[in-house]
This record gives sequence, structure tokens and C-alpha cells, in this order.
Amino acid sequence: MIPVTTFNGKDVALFGLGGSGLATAQALVAGGARVTAWDDNPDSVTKAGEAGITVADLHQIDWGKQAAFVLSPGVPLTHPKPHWTVDLARAAGVEIIGDVELFVRERRTHAPDCPFIAITGTNGKSTTTALIAHILTESGRDTQLGGNIGTAVLTLDEPKAGRFYVVECSSYQIDLAPTLNPTAGILLNLTPDHLDRHGTMQHYADVKERLVAGSDTAIVGVDDSFCTLIADRIERAGVTVKRISKRSPVADGIYAEGSRLIRATGGATEEIADLDGIETLKGAHNAQNAAAAVSACLAVGLSAEEIRAGLKSFPGLKHRMQPVGRRGQVVFVNDSKATNAEAAAPALSSYERIYWIAGGLPKQGGIVSLAPLFPRIVKAYLIGEAAPAFAATLGESVRYEISGTLDQAVAHAAADADGDAIASAVMLSPACASFDQFRNFEVRGDAFVEFVAGLQNVTMLVETAKKD
Repeated sequence: MIPVTTFNGKDVALFGLGGSGLATAQALVAGGARVTAWDDNPDSVTKAGEAGITVADLHQIDWGKQAAFVLSPGVPLTHPKPHWTVDLARAAGVEIIGDVELFVRERRTHAPDCPFIAITGTNGKSTTTALIAHILTESGRDTQLGGNIGTAVLTLDEPKAGRFYVVECSSYQIDLAPTLNPTAGILLNLTPDHLDRHGTMQHYADVKERLVAGSDTAIVGVDDSFCTLIADRIERAGVTVKRISKRSPVADGIYAEGSRLIRATGGATEEIADLDGIETLKGAHNAQNAAAAVSACLAVGLSAEEIRAGLKSFPGLKHRMQPVGRRGQVVFVNDSKATNAEAAAPALSSYERIYWIAGGLPKQGGIVSLAPLFPRIVKAYLIGEAAPAFAATLGESVRYEISGTLDQAVAHAAADADGDAIASAVMLSPACASFDQFRNFEVRGDAFVEFVAGLQNVTMLVETAKKD
């Protein structure tokens, strides 16, 4: 835990007592703050009280005494309308911040020079975050990984000299971190997302910009117009900017030429890494993720040799284009996180010959947008509620069967792929939510791994989930 000492002896109101909210309350108390916390969920309030946190309806507190109001990032700050606690804090002139802001204040107070890499963007955040942490760890650095990737940032070890932090930041977290100042800040890309919480695409982009605008070195993907404008704007303001691209050369930064990552500096170029043969970093989207990771690691002092070694050994992010087994020329890929067509597209575009397992609880639009990728699909194995609709979309374009359940789909796809003399993939990339047959996409992905492990003569690349 990182005790939040910057509010020692002060009153702090807090709303939102889920996992990260409760951890934040405990970190504040550990640092000496007098915390009063609340949540709209009575069970969360009860749990916090049992954990020793003072709980009270924030309608009833003296807001004039509060040094700060700490808001969970899952609670609306601006749109569709501010939460009632936000209105109370603003009326009293109390600053509104989140857990990432508390972290950056602790770092600034106790170890301002410890390297801090922050990552944001619409797509690819988690893979890039995990990749950077892996490269740092493999190089022998003391590395702390957290934030939006699933580990609350204040549950990490305390800042100290030589300790590296890699923190994934959502737009909600950035919105609550006004003094965010990473050593290296990454903005991967921007496409419309979370507009119900930000109102407009421009406001969403403005929030994301804050992360790189406050960075010592800003690493910005320039393959979309919003990010291109952001890179130009913050560079004019005096920020050191390294541009990255998965499809075009850049003058100062890193770009992809096929599987090769090229570093451009002062008019000169050199190959800094080659992703060819790294199964966990296939596809143009992963070229962008890797370019960002390489640029960030260079910015915090790693050598090219250390970076290349880390890239080659990256195990991938669970449920995201994750190679889990191999039999002959066939690789089995767990992409269970692909819960809609847009999310499935990167995996489908990364393999030339695919036995595709798809279906589940359908999302609006189905798989119509994936039609340009249908020529890569040898056969589709359709499961869940979406199977009939997906079959209608595939029509005469792709061979398919209605497998019904995931175990049947894995068995049939593996049998059909068994005779392939050229490289192919049996891929779970469902383009659907899981809730018709599985509790969540993680359980669905774990089940896929178990079914693959049950096949004959498969060399597993990951461990199967442990059963209680």
C-alpha cells in the first residue's frame, strides 16, 4: 500500500467504495487523513465500515472542513450529469480528485525522480501497459504495474528511488488527476468512446490530452487526426514529443515497416526491433503498441538490447490474442476479450488462415463490419444466441457450422485444422458478450484454454486455470 501522507491530519470526503475506492480510503487513513466515505450501494458501505473506515451520508457532513473530495472514477463527474456529491463539493469550493492524483502527489513528495510511465488511448492500453512492465521486469528493474489494468494504484509499493511505475489510465482517471506528470506519457489513439460520460468527442480528446501535456516525454500515436493535432499542439507548448505510427514514417519517433520497428532521430533511421516471429505481438495494432512501449522504455533509460529481449519473451495479455497452445502448424488463440466486431477485427487481421469460433450474446451490428476479413476464415464455428444471425451474415461467403457450445466448437475446429500443412489458427474471437453461456469473458477464455488442453498432442503455452 502507498499511504497517502499528503493529507495527513486533514479531513477528506470520499465517494465510491468498490475495490479501488476502498483501497483509496484505506491508503488515506494509513497516511493520517480523517476520511468520511459513502457509496450508493449499502453493501459497499457495510464492507467499508467493517474495514474500519468512517462511513456517513455525505449530505450530512460539513463540506467547509474538507481538504479534498476523492471520487471513484466510475462515478459521473460531468456527463450525463454530475453526481450529487460533485455538486456538493463544487458548491463548497472543494477540489475533486481521484486515486491517480493521490499517487502522483505521493510520488512528487517522496520520490519525484522515480520513473513513471502512464498509458492511455482508446484501444491497446492494457497490452501496451503489460508489455512495458514486462520489458522493465525482464531487464531487472523494480517494477510496479497498476491502474486501470486491474490493480488499484494505491495498493502498489511506496515510491522510492529506482522504482519504476507503469500505470494504465482511463479517461475517467485522467479527468480526476489535474497534476498528472509522468516521466513518459503515452497516448496511443483516439476513436469515439465513452461519449455518454464525456458529452462530445472533443471533450473526450481534451481529457486524454492532459496525460501527455503534463509529461516530460510525450509519446503520441499519429495515425488518427485527433492525436496528430494533439502532438502538434503540445509540441508547440514546449513538450518533448516522440511520434509513433503503425503505417507511416515519422521524423522523430518510432514507426513500423511491416514487422520492423524503425527509430527516426534527426533525419537518420535505424531498425530498433523486429516483431517477426513474436506470436504475442502479431498485427498492425500490436506494432503500434510495441512502438509505444519501445519509445517509453528508451525514455526511461533502457538499452535497445534490453528492450529487444523483453519483446521476444512477452507472454501476451490474457484473453487478448493470447497464443495458448500449439499442435503442428496450428496455434490456438484465446481472444475472448473481443466482445464485439470492432474488437475481433485485430485478431482476424493478424492471421491468414483461421478456424474461427464466434458467437455468444450478440451486440448491435453483429459481424457485418468484419466482411472484408471473411476471406481469411477457412471455416466458422458458431456458438450461443448469436449463431443463427452470424450464420445468416456469413451466408455463402464462409463455410460454417452451428456448434452450439464452446467445447463442441473447439473439438470440431481442432479436428478440421489437424490436416493443415501450412500455418493456421484455431481462434476464439467471439465478437459477442459472454453472458448467455459464461459469467464473463474471463471465464469464457479460461474454458477455451481448458478445452484446448484436453486435446491430444497439444503443447500448451500457458497454464490452465486452477480449480478450487
